[in-house]
Amino acid sequence: MALFEVRDLAVHFGGIRAVDGVSFDVEKGSVFTIIGPNGAGKTTIFNLVSRIYDPTSGSIRLDGRDITHVRARDIARLGVTRTFQNIELFDNATVLQNVLVGRHIHVRSHLLSEILRLPGVVRQEVAARRRVEEIIEFLRLQPYRDSPVGSLPYGVRKMVELGRALAGDPVLLMLDEPSSGLNVEETDEIGVWIRDIRDVLGITVLMVEHDMRLVSAVSDRVMALNYGRLLAIGTAAEVQGNPDVVSAYLGA
Repeated sequence: MALFEVRDLAVHFGGIRAVDGVSFDVEKGSVFTIIGPNGAGKTTIFNLVSRIYDPTSGSIRLDGRDITHVRARDIARLGVTRTFQNIELFDNATVLQNVLVGRHIHVRSHLLSEILRLPGVVRQEVAARRRVEEIIEFLRLQPYRDSPVGSLPYGVRKMVELGRALAGDPVLLMLDEPSSGLNVEETDEIGVWIRDIRDVLGITVLMVEHDMRLVSAVSDRVMALNYGRLLAIGTAAEVQGNPDVVSAYLGA
């Protein structure tokens, strides 16, 4: 059953068709990966889903609901969270504080109730802290829990950003090039976490990735793009063997 459906999605910037009529489905409980050369439109699709960009045409549906024009601030509340190719964290805040930011979308309170520290506010804070501690434990970030993020190795910071996205309790987790900047060992480790997120947490993953070794290791389905257009969809092996995909990567 498809959790996430995209139909004829397009966005044009002037005369440039960054995404040009792309359609695909992501099955619930799967890892779906988008690949393609630089400028293929991969991250643009992510930005359309998370409402950084407005689509020129087409539709996006999550669990049967049309979210094409849902406001950006409401997308995460509907269960769609993401990471970024370039890490976006608060360097002077601790790991715990950064992951807690991901729980903000679940806060239901008003300024006055927060000032007065009403019981409902306290209950929400306790629940948020409990959930974040579970995520820190799941990702084995306990040794860094109280450390400022800016003092940590790059690979650990990538995990903190992943933890912040998980703190939103997503049904669809979007990972934008999770292996970017990682060495081979760290890339293998992120692959383990992606499989655990799918298999243990039951979260559906939509990923953009350039490391084909990682793509082959974790993906249930793969879609290849070039110049904003769909080239092929299938298993990692099927897509890598597609002549159009080979031509796009290596040149005709």
